[in-house]
Amino acid sequence: MLLTCTLNHKPEGGITMKSAKSLNGKLTIVDIPIPEVTDQSVLVKTDYSAMSTGTELMVLGWAQSDVFLGYSATGIVQSVGKDVTHVKAGQRVACYGVPTHGEYFLGYKHHVTPVPDHVDPQEAAFAGIASIGVQALRQADLRFGETVVVLGLGILGQLIAQLARAAAFRVIAVDHMEERCDLMDSTGLLKACRNGDEVKEQLLQLTGGKGADAVLICASSKTHRLVDQGIEWIRDKGKVVIVGDTNTEFDRNALFAKEAQITISRAGGAGRYDQEYEKEGKDYPYGYIRWTMGRNLEEFVRLLADGRLNIKPLITGVYSLETMETGYRQAKEAPRETMGLMVKF
Repeated sequence: MLLTCTLNHKPEGGITMKSAKSLNGKLTIVDIPIPEVTDQSVLVKTDYSAMSTGTELMVLGWAQSDVFLGYSATGIVQSVGKDVTHVKAGQRVACYGVPTHGEYFLGYKHHVTPVPDHVDPQEAAFAGIASIGVQALRQADLRFGETVVVLGLGILGQLIAQLARAAAFRVIAVDHMEERCDLMDSTGLLKACRNGDEVKEQLLQLTGGKGADAVLICASSKTHRLVDQGIEWIRDKGKVVIVGDTNTEFDRNALFAKEAQITISRAGGAGRYDQEYEKEGKDYPYGYIRWTMGRNLEEFVRLLADGRLNIKPLITGVYSLETMETGYRQAKEAPRETMGLMVKF
């Protein structure tokens, strides 16, 4: 999810910007030159940057090298490279895939997409995190009318549940934390299950007891074998998609009995971590790879613009760059009350 880099760009007129960085595992606010625009890139002045606390706390906990933080944001385009034609200066964009916890960020062609004027900037800032959710649903390979269980209702699970509902799938969302279930309920889009018995009751009503077509595991747990739970809930030949950082041990016999599939979802779509796609702007043929990272990003913004998602109730903290450490502390010490956190510039 996180793009690590060292900025070696020349300053524009000697002007610098502030940016958040993991320096030997410690959060540090540094002054660096504003990046110089290349033919394939866009310079954006950041308005809001969403905090992916799970990933970022992990990086702050173990990173030995210097890492700039963030990967999901929105802002106003300042200047555009000559090979970028889908956005222009003065336009709002959403971004996924480059360090965004800074006063400016440099996004390449496929990292940004236009945001209509009527879309709430705070909601648009979650575009990067949501793109990961879009890709997870694509890995589930669901069809119209099928049923999906979303296990784990942190910010990513909440977004995935809303995206699945917007795609007209039958959605069962579950978490053992009452506070997270209440947040899901507050969106007015879905009512969350609090335990496995409620999930089984929903599966009985929606599928006649045959089971879900897919279970997406968005919870992070090293102690519980959540894959086994997913196998129990799926139908014969169903699919379990691992999205969160979870224990991957499972009962082979249970998997065999249903001839089920287990797969893992990587980041936000085809092209992520491919340098030719990301930095050189080379796209994959539309007819062969329909949903790339950039096209998944566009689709999330379309759903926001159409009013099919409600992210605002999920925002539980807005910080400045100088106080964002408080957000990390909140996520670590009070995970039940913490959901969508962001930095405001």
